[in-house]
Amino acid sequence: MPRTPQDPKIRIDEILDTAEPLFAANGYRQTTVQDITNQMGVAKGMIYYYFNSKEAILEAVINRQISILLTDMKNMACSQLIPPPQKIEFMINSIYHTAKYKNGLLLDFLSDEKHLDIRNKIVHQNALLLKPWLLKVIDEGVLKGCFQVSDPLIALNFIMSILHCITDALCEKTSDEQMACHFKIAGSLIEKILALPEATLHLSLK
Repeated sequence: MPRTPQDPKIRIDEILDTAEPLFAANGYRQTTVQDITNQMGVAKGMIYYYFNSKEAILEAVINRQISILLTDMKNMACSQLIPPPQKIEFMINSIYHTAKYKNGLLLDFLSDEKHLDIRNKIVHQNALLLKPWLLKVIDEGVLKGCFQVSDPLIALNFIMSILHCITDALCEKTSDEQMACHFKIAGSLIEKILALPEATLHLSLK
């Protein structure tokens, strides 16, 4: 049966689709729940039926965007057309570009010390979701002779630590110049972990 307008998933998507451009255009702090209800033409109580705060709305916006990122990474990991080193490259570059989504909307929220608990939860949950797909790429690279790794799980743990450093730097709103240095070091370390030739990985802020 087709979904009705009262379907919770449809209502939640409507709220997020309305809130996201308002957050991006006006900033999270400047946007109010009343702004969202005015844009939707609904009562404020409808918003609070699905979300208990403006913070919860932005957290849902962030999680939705990260879900898209993880789907892209899953598709990349399963692709038979792309070499494993380029899959690793894509995954790391995608983390950066997702963080910069909507002029850094996600980073504005995650960099605020008031939201440290939410930031830690989001980073931890999504690291757990990313790990099996990254391990799949490492295993594929070993099987195809692209990576010289004696223990893929150990390699995975070290790479995840590197990604954690990059995520922390992004959340601290590190300058583009410093992020470029982070990426250069990250690429060099990952090449060593996977026994790749120097300059195999091209990590980019663009």
